[in-house]
Amino acid sequence: MVQTKSNQPTKNYAKMGIVAAIVVVVAILGIWAVSAISNRGGVSVDKAIESVSPDAVTGADLRMAIVRMDAIQTDSHVLQDLRKQRESYESKLRDELTAEQKKLEKEKADIEKSQDVLSRDALQRRVVDYQNRVTKLQRDLNERAQSIEASFQKALAEIQTKHLDPVIEGIIAKKNLSLVIDGRFARMGAGTENLDITNDVVSALDKKVSAVKMEKPKGF
Repeated sequence: MVQTKSNQPTKNYAKMGIVAAIVVVVAILGIWAVSAISNRGGVSVDKAIESVSPDAVTGADLRMAIVRMDAIQTDSHVLQDLRKQRESYESKLRDELTAEQKKLEKEKADIEKSQDVLSRDALQRRVVDYQNRVTKLQRDLNERAQSIEASFQKALAEIQTKHLDPVIEGIIAKKNLSLVIDGRFARMGAGTENLDITNDVVSALDKKVSAVKMEKPKGF
């Protein structure tokens, strides 16, 4: 996650899992690219950058911090509760799958026993009906699993935009920070205890919200 005081946070939500970091990506233009632009007959590089301010942040002015998004995902009450909601729906789906599998296994056994009793056409109809039921079960379970994930991601986005982002932005303002980096990509040395604001974020987030209800997935 990267945040500058002068810019609104750039939000990047990733699926997985759970809350993605806020990131500012700086693209570096190579010397060969500058040469290519200059050789096209356009303005010179000096002319192109004449309006760029020479001002830059100095080390003395720069106030940095890191936040570990993975810890927020595992430690905050609201995200722990959201995962439990998803797991509850997934457990129901697994239980239904187990029950339906048992029914289908019994029907398959009955079909095998009746091979010498039923006519060829009657047997074929039972086999086709059985195959159709298996196909329908697979389709229904897949659609419901996707619906669980969609509801989870919708609640996740709500937590991010309505609660987590404002908390992080508030801490940035209170601490007068210039730059916040996702701690998963940072390495800290000695004497940097105050650099990590993860616990502050988790504590504030827990005070702001304890639960966000998932929208009921389709089929439940």
